[in-house]
Amino acid sequence: MLIGEYKHSLDPKKRVAIPAKFRKEIGEKAVVTRGLDQCLFVYPMSEWEKVAEKLSELPTGSADTRNFVRLFLSGATDVEIDALGRILIPDYLKQFAGLKEKVVIVGVHKRLEIWNEENWENYRQRLEKQTDILAEKLGELGAY
Repeated sequence: MLIGEYKHSLDPKKRVAIPAKFRKEIGEKAVVTRGLDQCLFVYPMSEWEKVAEKLSELPTGSADTRNFVRLFLSGATDVEIDALGRILIPDYLKQFAGLKEKVVIVGVHKRLEIWNEENWENYRQRLEKQTDILAEKLGELGAY
């Protein structure tokens, strides 16, 4: 399970190290794509195949569905994890997420998220103030 929050640096060659704790589960190859809330999603190949399959089964009659699937899949790229555990972030994804030198890698169960450090801090602080409200909504869904 991919959980936790780790601060890392994006090197001048646009590479970021995947935390050692996550490397075994991620494997030798992964897929990086545009995520939500201006972060990047990183999926192990086995999980990516499931996500891509579910997206491909959505009806194309809805413009919102088409647009989301198109943006999500067109932004995806497979990456190899090098001997030092690093992945290369393409320029278009770096720009999308506003990545600078300092990034935060967040484990979210079956995927990782890569955030601009400042964006992550603002996002996290905002959500921490709403924890009780979010827990109540999850309770109504029977999830908490």
